[in-house]
Amino acid sequence: MKIGLVAVGQAGGKIADALLRYERSAGVEIVADAVAVNTARADLLGLQEIDPERRVLIGGDRVKGHGSGADNELGAELAREDIGEVRDAVDAIPTSDVDAFLVVAALGGGTGSGGVPVICRELRRIYEEPVYALGVLPAREEGGIYTLNAARSLKTVVEHADATLLFDNDAHRETGESLAGGYGRVNEEIARRLGVLLSAGEARDPTPEKVVDASEIINTLGRSGGVASLGYASAPLERKRGLFGGRKRIEEDALESTTRVTATVRRAALGGLTLPCELPDVERALVVVSGPPETLSRAGVEDARRWLEEATGTPEVRGGDYPLRDTDHLAAAVLLGGVTEAPRLAELRAGAVEAQRNVAAIAERAELSGGIWEAEGLDPLF
Repeated sequence: MKIGLVAVGQAGGKIADALLRYERSAGVEIVADAVAVNTARADLLGLQEIDPERRVLIGGDRVKGHGSGADNELGAELAREDIGEVRDAVDAIPTSDVDAFLVVAALGGGTGSGGVPVICRELRRIYEEPVYALGVLPAREEGGIYTLNAARSLKTVVEHADATLLFDNDAHRETGESLAGGYGRVNEEIARRLGVLLSAGEARDPTPEKVVDASEIINTLGRSGGVASLGYASAPLERKRGLFGGRKRIEEDALESTTRVTATVRRAALGGLTLPCELPDVERALVVVSGPPETLSRAGVEDARRWLEEATGTPEVRGGDYPLRDTDHLAAAVLLGGVTEAPRLAELRAGAVEAQRNVAAIAERAELSGGIWEAEGLDPLF
């Protein structure tokens, strides 16, 4: 599956850089072209993989290239005012090669959280291809303003993107890891998961037993504004020296291969999700298993798909394989579409309401209060 990639804000640009590095190192073609959008000139200059001609500075007349200061209302305003420049940059992407657009950003800051809904709405207005958002939720310790930004942005982006894939920073922090120290690793983790999923539908040698094409990914994500989560797990494989030396090979009997595939898929779906949720709370699912051809048991993939059907309670579960010669790991990616409930989302809404109460109290003391947003009615960005 090939995407037109639009990175918004500092975090969005770094995630896009990571995905382009993955594409190069894995020898796949999954990004038709990439555009970076930001209000901060320094962030655009710091990108390494995106063509300088595809970097768009917005709001230059108002913020002078110094960013939006975590103000997502300002981020939305600047994106609206300069949407023509963004549109011109995206128009240069060869849409004949694009299966979908992916707009990437952290939802806690200013430019990304404010700009993503604006850009998604404009792309959906112009293009027939689906427009998906990838939003990174802020860690709890980042503070109330980031929680409030994320809740407001998410409420709006799900209305203007065909689907929104969420990544919860807190769910992937390692024990003892600092917030800043984890950003780079998290970006690479997002890139690896997306890379495995998107690469599965691209032609390659060896040929998969069951190809997962772009339409299956699109059907799983849906086009009705839902939320999605992406699970991932891998398992090391032991290579054994052949009888006459030479390249090591992996030896597994059919039962061992089937068991390994099913176990890896279960770990991806139950413990490796970008947005932790209960499997019965999803409407659609897709499983992709990658690894050396001799380890990709067709029976294992089918068993894993049937298990996922039972666990989710939905017949809309698709599955396929993605053979790779030069790897010592078996990996599984599980895409869950139409997520209806997730503990982190409920927590985010509650935290946003508390943050807004604090903001309102401060404003009231300054005789500037405009009221308090309710739990399910946070003011949208536009």
